[in-house]
Amino acid sequence: MKSLFTLTLTLLLITAVSGMAETVDSTGWQKTFDMNFNVTQNNYSDNWSGGEAGNVSWVATANGLFERQFSPRLNSRNTIKLAFGQTHTQDKDTKQWARPEKSTDKIDLESLLRMTLNYYIDPYAAVRFESQFLDASVEQKKRYVNPVLLTFSAGAARTIWSRPEKDQLISRFGLAVRENIMRDVTFDTAGVVLGTETNTVTDGGLEWVTDFNIVVNERVGIISKLSTFKALFNSSKDDLKGTPQEDYWKAVDVNFENTVSVAVAKYLQVQLYTQLLYDKEIDLAGRFKETLSLGLTYKMF
Repeated sequence: MKSLFTLTLTLLLITAVSGMAETVDSTGWQKTFDMNFNVTQNNYSDNWSGGEAGNVSWVATANGLFERQFSPRLNSRNTIKLAFGQTHTQDKDTKQWARPEKSTDKIDLESLLRMTLNYYIDPYAAVRFESQFLDASVEQKKRYVNPVLLTFSAGAARTIWSRPEKDQLISRFGLAVRENIMRDVTFDTAGVVLGTETNTVTDGGLEWVTDFNIVVNERVGIISKLSTFKALFNSSKDDLKGTPQEDYWKAVDVNFENTVSVAVAKYLQVQLYTQLLYDKEIDLAGRFKETLSLGLTYKMF
C-alpha cells in the first residue's frame, strides 16, 4: 500500500513540475462559496395552557468548492463543508429555558489532486479531514475539534460527465489509510476528571467515492457525495478478539450526503440536506438525518 502512495504522489509531483512550463489556464480558480443562517423560534406566556413549550433552533452553514486546472495535466479540487447549530428548549411547566443543546455540527474538508492525462482514468491523491467543532459528550470536559478522522487515499479517478458552470460527476477508486484520533477523557477512582489522553486507531483498505454537482438553473443546485470504505486491516483488531464486535471493522462503511438548494429570493434560500450513514462499529443499523431549512444566504462567489 505504501508503495502505491509513493508512486502516485511521485507521479503527481513530476506532473506538477513539468506543468510549470505549460500554459496555465487563464480562467484561474472556479469558486463557489455560500453561507447560510436559519433560525426557528416559538414562545408561550407563563399562563399558556396545553403543555406547549417554547424553543429556538438555529443553524449556520458554509459550503465551498474551489477548483483549478493548473495545467493541461494537473487539476486541483478542494471542498469545504461547515455547519453548527443549537436548540434552546423551554420547560413546559416552569417555563424556564434550559441550556442549549447541539443539533448540528460538522467540519469536512477535502483536497483532491488529479493527473488529467486524457486517458480512460486519471491517477489521483486525496486527503480528507472530518471532525466537529464541539464534543460535549462528557459534560465535565468539553473538547473542541474532537474526534478527528484523517483519510489519505490514492488511486484512479474518472470524470463520467461534465459541462461548464461547475457541473460534474466524478468517481474514484483506490487505496486509503484512515487515522481516527480521539482525545478521551480520563477520570480518577472518584469519578473526577483528570484530563484527556489521545488514542489513535488506524485502518486501511479500499475506497470508492463519487461526487455529483449540478446547477439545474439559476435558482436550483444539487450536491451529492457517496463515500464507501472497506477495511482490510485495523490496528485495534487484537483488542476486539473474543468479543461480539470482533469482525465489525470488516463491514463496509457508507456515507451518502445530498443537498438541494433553492433560491426563492436574492438572500433567501430553501435547503434540504439528507445524510445516510452506516458504520457497524458505531451502530448495527443505518443512521439517517434530514434537515429542511429556510433562511438567509449569502453567496461570496
